[in-house]
Amino acid sequence: MEIGLATPPVGLNLYVGSAISRLGLTDVSKSVVPWLLTAIVFLMMITYIPEITLFLPRLLGM
Repeated sequence: MEIGLATPPVGLNLYVGSAISRLGLTDVSKSVVPWLLTAIVFLMMITYIPEITLFLPRLLGM
């Protein structure tokens, strides 16, 4: 969900961050890029490596 809220065209979190920091939307967007890439990498890991998401259920015997 955060990926959707931090990317255009919706980008609600970008507008909020821009208003709070009183920086332009472009500056805030540039600052978000490393965090956005990190979120995408973790999303890909959770999606394509089932051992990550199934660790706890298997540990509990499900």
